[in-house]
Parts: sequence; C-alpha cells; structure tokens
Amino acid sequence: MSRNLERSENTARLVEAGFRIALTRSQDAEEEWKSVITTAGVRTGFEQRFENYSAAHALEYLLRDRTNPSSVLSVVENSRQNARMVRTALTTEVWEAVNESWIVLKDVLKKPVRETELPEVLRVIRSQSALVRGAVHGTMLRTDIYAFLRLGTFLERADNTARIIDVKYYTLLPTAAAVGSRLDNVQWEMVLRSVSAHRAFRWLNESEMTPASVAQFLILDKRLPRSLLFSIGQVAAHLRKLGEDYGQDAPCKSEAQALLNRLEGRTIQSIFEVGLHDFTVDFIAANNRLGAAIENDYRFIS
Repeated sequence: MSRNLERSENTARLVEAGFRIALTRSQDAEEEWKSVITTAGVRTGFEQRFENYSAAHALEYLLRDRTNPSSVLSVVENSRQNARMVRTALTTEVWEAVNESWIVLKDVLKKPVRETELPEVLRVIRSQSALVRGAVHGTMLRTDIYAFLRLGTFLERADNTARIIDVKYYTLLPTAAAVGSRLDNVQWEMVLRSVSAHRAFRWLNESEMTPASVAQFLILDKRLPRSLLFSIGQVAAHLRKLGEDYGQDAPCKSEAQALLNRLEGRTIQSIFEVGLHDFTVDFIAANNRLGAAIENDYRFIS
C-alpha cells in the first residue's frame, strides 16, 4: 500500500522534472519525454502501445494508462485495494485518506491531461499523497505496521530521487559543452524544484549552484528527506526497529546497513569519478534488491 502511494507522487515528480526541463529544449521535445519514459523503467510497455514519444502519449501512459502498472491511476487503485485488504490494521483516518485519494484522482484523471493542465494535475497528485502521509504520521501506532508503511515510503523515495537525477544528467543535457552553462544550471534548479528542495538548497548553500553542490545535496545530505542517504538511513532504522520488535534481525537488515555504509563512506567527488549515471544505475539496482529482500524475509507478495 505504502509503496504504491509513494509511487503515485514520485511519478508526478518525475513527470514534472521532464516537463520543466523540456520547456528549456522545446525543439527536441520527444527526446525529453523519451528520457522520462526510459528512466521510469516503462519503455518496453510504452513502445508496445505508442509509435512516438509525444507529450500527449507520455502523459497518457504515465498518468492514466491502466496497462501500465506504474501509472498514477494504476498505483492509486492498487493502493486502495491493498488498504481494503488490511483495513482493520489501519486507523479510520488513514483508510479514509487513501479512499479519498483514489476518488479524487480517478476524477482528475478521467480524461486525457493536456499540457496546459499538467501543473495543476501534478499538484493534486502530490497533495493527495501528502494527506495520506499526514494521516499515517498523526494517527498510526508506532508498531511493526507503521514500520512497514515507512519502509515502503523510503524505498520508493530513494528510487525516485535516483531516477530524477538520472533524467537530468544522463539523458537531458544537450552537449558536454553545456555543463556549467546557464542552461545546465536552469535544469539543475528545475530538478531541485521537482523534489521540493529548491528553497532548502538555497537556505543551506549561499554559493553559486553547481552540478557538484546539487548532486551532493540530493545524494549525500542527511537533512534532506528525499536524499538517497536520508532515505536509506530510514530504511535501515525501521529494519532495526522490526528486529527489536520481533526479537530477531532479518537478513535484509544487513543488506540495508551495507547500502547505507556505501553511501556514508562516499564523497561527491568519488561519485563523479565513477560517473553520475553509473552511480545512479547501480544504486537503483541495489535499492531494488533490498526491496526484494525485505519482501522475501517478511513474506510479502509482490
């Protein structure tokens, strides 16, 4: 349930990142949407449905298409189904928030989304996710149920931040010559805005925005709730809590700690030496393995 809820917001954020960056390169719009589809991990399914990467096709597949199991409409419906199955484990407020989110988004996405409508639609998707998150924080007991809810949230969030970074640096920058240019900086600023981190970055960084400073913030800053380090730190913390509650650590706890140690021991310079794209791809794969290990250890059904 929690992974699906977080994925709806994350898909909206990924779409926003691509949309904002596409505005700076309007002459090659299809390539921008192709990069978003590729980074979302749904390129094969998309190409089976559509012949080109127009904005209309990309928005339809990412937001509304029920043949895409990761579309916003699909994951919100799945989340509601999951919530119904475990309704007695949830507070009334959480169930009502999940159900309301499904009702609202089903209405908002009942027809194709035009580009002029996109900012408002994405805002509604993010707002509905925040309402559910608030109900979870404000009403759920801090038991194993809460721990699993948070595990789902932060596994998805880590995956999303890594994918948004990859959208920017691997596929969207026009040429190597553009690195450090005004266009490069505008695109990085849009990435920060897409993860609600622009103002926080400005508060903490008085110096000029650079690829290194932004990447450092999104990957290694412990204070940013959407950074890779923060997200994996939360995963490790909740797995430790589950171990305490159950009186036995699951094998996935060691896997989470190992991934956390890899991040804590890195500098942004060492990541750039490896290559930002290579780093994000490796991280996404490791995060996916961790999620599968948690599912296996705690007997979840994918």
